[in-house]
Formats: sequence, C-alpha cells, structure tokens
Amino acid sequence: MSRTASVDDRALLASLAAVFRAQGYSGASLAALSDATGLQKASLYHRFPGGKPAMAAAVLSDVGRTFAEVLEPLTAIESPAAAVAEMARRVSSAYADGRVGCVLDTMTLEGAPTAVKDQAAGLARHWIDAMTQVAARSGADEEEAARRARSALVSIEGALVVSRVLGEPSEFDRAIEALPALLTGTTGETDRGTAR
Repeated sequence: MSRTASVDDRALLASLAAVFRAQGYSGASLAALSDATGLQKASLYHRFPGGKPAMAAAVLSDVGRTFAEVLEPLTAIESPAAAVAEMARRVSSAYADGRVGCVLDTMTLEGAPTAVKDQAAGLARHWIDAMTQVAARSGADEEEAARRARSALVSIEGALVVSRVLGEPSEFDRAIEALPALLTGTTGETDRGTAR
C-alpha cells in the first residue's frame, strides 16, 4: 500500500511558487524550498527527482492551469468587452488584487535554466495570443490586435511591479479596470454578453 502524501499537491506547488516568486530561480535555495513546504530535502527530491528544475517546471505547469482558468472567458463569453472584463476580474483574483508578484517575472531572472525560461515565455505568449484574438473579435486588425494584447500584458506586469515597489495595490486596480478599454475599445461595464 502506498503512503499518502504528507503535503497536498496544490498546497505544495503554492508554497514552492511563493519561494520562486520572492527569490527568483537562482535565489530559491533547497533549504528555502524545504522550509516553505515543510518537507525535508530528501522528500522534495522524492516528489521531484529532477531537483529544483523539476520543481520550477511543476510550478510553471500549475501557473499554466491557473492561466487557462483566467483566460477561459475570452473564448466562453460572446461579447469581447464582457469577456475581457471577466478575464480582468480573474487576473485580479489570481494576483491577490496586486499584492503578489508574477512568478513568470522572477522565474526568468538571470541564472534560470533555458528550459524554465522557455516554459515561462510560452505561458506569456499564450496569454498574448488569447488577448490578441479577443482584440481581433472586437474589430481590431491583426497588427492592432497584437499591439493591444502586448500593451495589456505590459500594463498588467508593470502595474504589479509599481504596486509592489510603492506598496500601493491601487495601481494594479487601475490597470485591471482599464483592460476592457485597452483590448476592445469599450468599457465592458454595460455590455455583459452571454456565455456560449
């Protein structure tokens, strides 16, 4: 009979993510990862035989699952403005209203393995692609839709940095509120749309 895991997978990944978010890939020591999860280093290696790179990959895979939930409204809601408004609400929730940084940012700091950087870049590209598609559905041509999507991601990520540096999450709130207008040219407040 196999032994029950002492730490729930989602809780384990959240603890690992918190260390990578705060310290970056290179700064996240095995001791810090062990302390955060409550698992001995040997137990961490048992769960992640590939060591720290495998832990980082698992965290980014979990981030990918979160992003899928965040981006789901962009294809599930007919009205582009309503879709972006709901995505924005989910982005805000995922980043605790601007109180936590983006693990994609810190995970790709100098010293991170190429595979980790590539996985993070793939998640960012997926986010940009999804926002590009909804901007195109709102009437923007291909070039403009891509520009809006990149501007939206820059706005979100930049607001997370400014909120952290200044200790003012309101900067993030303003960026989130501006997303429907930025991506679709509408406010998203009066047009709630319908789920497909």
